[in-house]
Amino acid sequence: MVARLVRFAIARPLVILIAALVLAGAGASAFRQLRIEAYPDLTDPTVVVVTLYPGFAAEEVEQQVTVPIERALNSTPYVISRRSRTIFGLSVVELTFDDTTNDFLARQLVLERLQGAQLPDGVTPTLGPLSGGVSEFYRYVVVGEGTDAMTRREIQDWVIGPRLLQVPGVADVATFGGQVRQYEVAVDPKALDRYRLSIRQIADAVKNNNRNAGGALLRMGQQALPIRGSGLVQTPTDLENIVLDAPRGSRSGSATSAGCGWARCPRPASSRSTTIRPARAASRASCSCGAGRTRARCSPGCAPRWTS
Repeated sequence: MVARLVRFAIARPLVILIAALVLAGAGASAFRQLRIEAYPDLTDPTVVVVTLYPGFAAEEVEQQVTVPIERALNSTPYVISRRSRTIFGLSVVELTFDDTTNDFLARQLVLERLQGAQLPDGVTPTLGPLSGGVSEFYRYVVVGEGTDAMTRREIQDWVIGPRLLQVPGVADVATFGGQVRQYEVAVDPKALDRYRLSIRQIADAVKNNNRNAGGALLRMGQQALPIRGSGLVQTPTDLENIVLDAPRGSRSGSATSAGCGWARCPRPASSRSTTIRPARAASRASCSCGAGRTRARCSPGCAPRWTS
């Protein structure tokens, strides 16, 4: 057998040369696409569905959010396991797919079935970032002389985080700690009883008076001026000027009697560290760049607090 191969190689050198070039090209292409990692990602494709339901206990979140999402995702193909976690104001449903499933196909299947979930008004489920189990690779702390925790958190959320997400291969930037600016309305029970108002009326009034409106165009000869109504709340004074009720044309109450101001919403962490997660390896993906990027994962936010 070996003698035949040697005689064939000597008799047809052009064929042997072409075969050698093809093998060399295939080896070079495989070397360029090979991912070299310190900790290879051996986990199965996973899709995480995160849903916020601020202000509700874990039991209500389980009944109204987690269970409907699980029922909608029961028929998802290629799923090998399902897990869910429910805490105060937060629902997390995790689906693990077969190892041969494409990551982007798995996310598309989950998005299609989430449309059939019957959830409360205003509740929108989102998908977690496209990253594997071994994903955290860098941590940093935002510091600054003469700045408080709220200012540093705003710099992280609006400056540092968005720029890091533009780096190829970064799938998510998870922020911990700091304080988030929010509006707070402290309701006076005596004023509510005097004006015959309820907490729901105050919440609806603040919600309905915190929006902009468009009014088409005002044509003046050859010019057209856009008409818009600016009603977004910018300062606590804007909240205080909201009319809560006006029976028979008389103003019977405003948010001034409730007391409005800025509030600091602490995050559930002791340090202001930030974790950067790399994108999941594209060994199962269709792209050739070797990384997939998604939008940033939203951490649980702070809704306006209504206290009496």
